[in-house]
Amino acid sequence: MKILLIGATSAIAKAVGRLYAERNAQLYLLARNEERLKELADDLTVRGAHAVDYHSLDFVHTQEHSSAVMGAQKSLGEIDIALICHGSLPDQESCESDYEKAEQEINVNGLSVISLCTELAKIFKQQNSGTLAVITSVAGDRGRQPNFIYGAAKSMVSTYLQGLRGKLLAYNVHVVDIRPGLVDSPMTARFEKGPLWSTPELVANKIVRSIDSKKHTVYTPGYWRIIMAAVCSIPELLFKRLKI
Repeated sequence: MKILLIGATSAIAKAVGRLYAERNAQLYLLARNEERLKELADDLTVRGAHAVDYHSLDFVHTQEHSSAVMGAQKSLGEIDIALICHGSLPDQESCESDYEKAEQEINVNGLSVISLCTELAKIFKQQNSGTLAVITSVAGDRGRQPNFIYGAAKSMVSTYLQGLRGKLLAYNVHVVDIRPGLVDSPMTARFEKGPLWSTPELVANKIVRSIDSKKHTVYTPGYWRIIMAAVCSIPELLFKRLKI
């Protein structure tokens, strides 16, 4: 099994990588920090990975995406699974008052993901096989006051994936939209944790199982599907008054 992990040093991606390392998979890692990439590569090798290679990439530099993805393909020979995990959690009020900050966050969480998907789709079409899995968020299900900049970017990606899933069906390529809820990770370190929070390891297990079983849209943990169905059912007349 040959796996490409994009945003590989994120908490969820590291947990996913360890699960695939236990399966003796061959892994290729993309992330910004080369030192952290090397540490992760060594860790995954010790855990049983068949081979691990890596390359540093700043994901907002979309002009470099094509060569980065091609480098991964050259190293792996063929990409069985590509998982896109990178992202940032913006300060909503700063983004509301400064468009440049909002644009930056939409580029990171939305446009850079679509750029990578575009490059990966080309490879999967050529192979006539593969799985593209992308971490979006339950925040994309409805625009809520505390995080609608982040939610808008994630919603854009989810809509894109839905269309891409249909486009790639004829090429034997599967597309998985993974929507985590609240995850205790370095990205959410500033938030107070509660009973709805889950660990990266729990989310990673659900991701790998969902890829194995070729799911389409995955809420993790599963109770977020019920929560978001309830949130989406609230009439707009009432919802616009809720600061949730």
